[in-house]
Amino acid sequence: MEFLEKAKIRMEHWIEHNDQHQEEYAKFAQELAEAGKLEAAKHVQEMVDLTAKSSHCLKKALEAM
Repeated sequence: MEFLEKAKIRMEHWIEHNDQHQEEYAKFAQELAEAGKLEAAKHVQEMVDLTAKSSHCLKKALEAM
């Protein structure tokens, strides 16, 4: 398998993995908020946003290939 084929597979895997983590982070942020830990929830929500941004960057890289 060529490098570029492997690179595409790797990026697709990372995007899927990020999406799974993003869901988990969002759920956890909600649970923290419901437990009254609003500052902690805010930081975890920031991870949701950052994970979405990293997936966006990977998707753009994949399109550029």
